[in-house]
Amino acid sequence: MKYWFQIIILSLMVTSCDYFKAPKKPKAIARVGESYLFESDILNLVPKGTSKQDSISIVNSFIERWATQKILFEAAEKNISKEKLDEFTILMEQYKVDLYTKAYLENLVIRQIDTVVTENQIVDYYNKNKQYFKNSNELVKLRYINLVKENPKFAKIKSKFSSFTTKDKKELEQMAIQFKSYAFNDSIWVDINQVFEKISFINLENKQKYITSGMNFQYPDSTTVWLVKVNKVLPKDSATPLEFLKPTIKQIIINNRKLELINTLEKEITNDAIKDNNYEIYK
Repeated sequence: MKYWFQIIILSLMVTSCDYFKAPKKPKAIARVGESYLFESDILNLVPKGTSKQDSISIVNSFIERWATQKILFEAAEKNISKEKLDEFTILMEQYKVDLYTKAYLENLVIRQIDTVVTENQIVDYYNKNKQYFKNSNELVKLRYINLVKENPKFAKIKSKFSSFTTKDKKELEQMAIQFKSYAFNDSIWVDINQVFEKISFINLENKQKYITSGMNFQYPDSTTVWLVKVNKVLPKDSATPLEFLKPTIKQIIINNRKLELINTLEKEITNDAIKDNNYEIYK
């Protein structure tokens, strides 16, 4: 019995020693004044799979940047006037208030905002504001195909591209794997800059030669042939068509709803504070 009692006492003493040990301090890897950079601050700094040499470079760059910022900050605190520091303190406090309130209101708005915009609402907004919508560039409706010169079905493809009935379009779509690039939706407006990106031989200098309403042409380059049909061109500064603006108008309507909802929420929150005697103005 005495033997077991001694073992228990010894175990308690060992446990007590561990309990009263000071917690292990984090390992510092750099110091500027009273500020320390610890190993834990750079744990996830280096992406997995990075070579040893690149890892060292990344860590060294981070330490140097951290040290430079700390040194400059401490120098600024000592050398900037008290009036300027007080001004910065006010700005930082205001930024904190703005950041918190913006995040809070956005969270409330996300829960309550109605994001459904009907076709009638879009048309109504467009009709009321049509005078403000002008093209900054030409808008174009066109279709095109780019295919290799040696394609054995070239004549058939060209014929169907030219007539472009519903049946022809469907057959061309089934053959599309043979084309280097193509676009068949010639009922939508696209910005002229998108045309420059997609059809490589057309640019700002020669657009008048190729981009004209009703134009249908074939253009060979070194290895391929382009078939292009321009349905319509809308000049710069014309009234922008509704179909081109629909996504933009929808977003404008939703943004306007957000602003209205934010104003409503701010008033409701303020009124609630007054009712709860949490806000009052002393006269």
